Amino acid sequence: MPFGEQPAYLRVAGDLRQKIVDGSLPPHTRLPSQARIRQEYGVSDTVALEARKVLMAEGLVEGRSGSGTYVRPQLVPRRIARTGYRAAGDSSPFRQEQADERVNGTWESGSEQEEATEEVAARLEIEPGDRVMRTRYLYRAEGEPVMLATSWEPLAVTGRSPVMLPEEGPLAGHGVVERMAAIDVIVDNVLEEIGARPGLAEEILALGGVPGHAVLVVARTFFASGRPVETADVVVPADRFRISYHLPVK
Repeated sequence: MPFGEQPAYLRVAGDLRQKIVDGSLPPHTRLPSQARIRQEYGVSDTVALEARKVLMAEGLVEGRSGSGTYVRPQLVPRRIARTGYRAAGDSSPFRQEQADERVNGTWESGSEQEEATEEVAARLEIEPGDRVMRTRYLYRAEGEPVMLATSWEPLAVTGRSPVMLPEEGPLAGHGVVERMAAIDVIVDNVLEEIGARPGLAEEILALGGVPGHAVLVVARTFFASGRPVETADVVVPADRFRISYHLPVK
């Protein structure tokens, strides 16, 4: 709809947003009170409240208990480089997820067996309830948490093998491609799909973000001769990072 036909709360939110963007309302400045918004824009309390809610949902302002609502400093998003396929010999879990060689990173992980949910089973082309190895990762770059990942591998492929536990055994700390090659499973294709959703409370807590903010989710699956052998969800804070791909031209 044309701007003039927008609901009043969106017009008010848009004007306040512009003031934040152009610096008229700099970071850490208190947002005009609900009464001030009502008077300045000639709107009702309900419209003023809804406009403030819009700005909070967009991550432009934040409430401080007992103090009011303040303009948040706007972060300049940093780049997370991905290649999608890491060759054997250079494929640590961190490098598999962050391909920029200039970034120093570490990871924490934990694995346990579980039954595949319907979603995981569909991605791995197995039956719901089939046993999988689930591994959760927290990745840090220069000490700062940047990514979460949860991977699932069908135990029909890796069970009772030296690579059943991704972060234990002779190939601990190596990526999927090299681990699978050790049991004669040759990864030859990778599918990645990127979407966005609100971050879950536990995700935001682990990543040091603000509750309610969006995350980018990379749903990745490794294939060997058309068979899925690993699938994972990689979660990245959408307000702090951009995902960059370098794809070869064939």
